Amino acid sequence: MKIRKSTEQDFERIMEIYVFARKFMAEHGNPNQWGPRNWPPASLIHNDIKSGNSYVCTNDNGKVIGTFFFIHGKDIDPTYKTIYDGSWLSDSPYGVIHRIASDGSEKGIGTFCINWVLSQYSHLRIDTHNDNVVMQNLLKKLGFSKTGIIHVEEDDAPRIAFERL
Repeated sequence: MKIRKSTEQDFERIMEIYVFARKFMAEHGNPNQWGPRNWPPASLIHNDIKSGNSYVCTNDNGKVIGTFFFIHGKDIDPTYKTIYDGSWLSDSPYGVIHRIASDGSEKGIGTFCINWVLSQYSHLRIDTHNDNVVMQNLLKKLGFSKTGIIHVEEDDAPRIAFERL
């Protein structure tokens, strides 16, 4: 597998992956994180690509099989400014992974993507819905610590915040 920046030519495939991911999450006890709002919207993905923060994971044949958003810096995510029932491990600049998804065609796509990000930037934050047990287990397996609860702008449902230094 390989990681590269997304291009507009990847847009339709990225949106197909999100359709698969919403179905997978619903089938695994997490129907509310992305499903009711048909998240993420096309306009956001176009913005991610345009800003250079959208990435795709390709298999050995070059087929796009996963996607995610990644950015890093100081105070780059406004939803992470306030954390409840805990605290961040460090206030140093950090990387953020959002909207990670795969088409389920190969095992380990999520692990590969997160490990690639860790090779780029070692201080990472990520959040997930309380019902997304699959992602919570993956993050724990990869050495992330549960740090508290945050709220995202797109809905009022709390998200579990994770961090790794």
